[in-house]
Amino acid sequence: MGTENAADVIIVGGGIAGLAAAYALTKKGKSVVLLERGTSCGSKNMTGGRIYTPALRELLGTAVLREAPLERRVVKEQLSIVHGNSSTTLDYMDESAEKENFESCTILRSVFDKWLAGKAEEMGAMIITGTQADHLIEKDGRITGVYAAGEELLADVVIAADGIHSFIAHQAGLKQDIQCSGVGIGVKEVITLSEDIINNRFSLQKGEGAAHLFLGVTPGINGGGFLYTNTDSISLGMVVNPRELSMQEKTIHELFREFKASRSISPLIAQGKTAEYSAHLVHEMGFTGVPRTICRNGLLIVGDAAGFVINMGTTIRGMDLAVWSGIAAAEAIVAAPSPAEISKQYTKRIHERILPLMKRYKRYPQLLAIPRVFTEYPDAANQIMHAVFAIDGHRVPPKLTKKMWHILRHSVGIKHLISDSWEAIRSL
Repeated sequence: MGTENAADVIIVGGGIAGLAAAYALTKKGKSVVLLERGTSCGSKNMTGGRIYTPALRELLGTAVLREAPLERRVVKEQLSIVHGNSSTTLDYMDESAEKENFESCTILRSVFDKWLAGKAEEMGAMIITGTQADHLIEKDGRITGVYAAGEELLADVVIAADGIHSFIAHQAGLKQDIQCSGVGIGVKEVITLSEDIINNRFSLQKGEGAAHLFLGVTPGINGGGFLYTNTDSISLGMVVNPRELSMQEKTIHELFREFKASRSISPLIAQGKTAEYSAHLVHEMGFTGVPRTICRNGLLIVGDAAGFVINMGTTIRGMDLAVWSGIAAAEAIVAAPSPAEISKQYTKRIHERILPLMKRYKRYPQLLAIPRVFTEYPDAANQIMHAVFAIDGHRVPPKLTKKMWHILRHSVGIKHLISDSWEAIRSL
């Protein structure tokens, strides 16, 4: 670092990716200045839900991870397929999940990000809140710093961790304008309930959590709902395609109110009080949404800014990929023999760790883009369940296989059933 530099590294954005990079860098002795436009890290972040913990364990180590304000370890997975007044719910419980090596947990980012920022500061990072980076500084084709609050801050490397909108990545020419087809618009509400009520209502023991996804709750629109149990609250939300939403008469807030009032949800949140509510954009494109170039000389982009999100329908991964990208950025900066080699080191790590995983699931967005997944198939699933359990006392019912085929043929259609099955096979 030159004597005129503010730090070895400047990080723009105090979300989980930027904080992971700051923690990993300061742990290796690098000086870091992190700029966060909110009043504190996490103050502008209502994003929450579930995080897969191997990435956190790699970043923090098991001892520090035990101190983290994680809400509940997920032991129960639920998927409800809803159509009209009927629903079918799949329920999976993994009671063998070890407390020390749990794979995922629920999290409130406003709480967790503030804690992780404190840990990064303990390691030596300088976190400046209430400050926005206004513009990149470029010299001879190399990014050398940022302008912030009217001052010039210089560093060997700038890390863009400023989220899905990432104006830093836009300024650097690494990212194009967001397209409606590539994002979902989501709303989320945090509803407070006592720990005992949550445990009883979801059949959980102390510290155990549930993740519940809902299909078919966004009539005529590609999307779905989710519910995650926290220690003494519930994170409830909905994500829909903005282009399809614009062609409907209802707003997402109206759809969400109907979702809350449905038989699938209202008993679960009864007696609860709203603590937080917000709307935000989420990446939906997966592998194809990652910029072709994720760095420039002197600049790396991480987390949501780089589009590192996987949506498999039943599982959504973004926070753990954000942590891993922050670790990869830190490792690249430490390992590079010179600043000019950092981009090469970072690209190598992303191609080794994150992109192969995203490529594995690259066809899921096409599968989830089939409108019938959110309309005809939930209808067919619930008709089949009705055929399984309904009794007609006046006549001999047809064979169940014949009835199922009749339902699928008339609800979905043979042509669509074949083409959709082929797309599902290719995706899975």
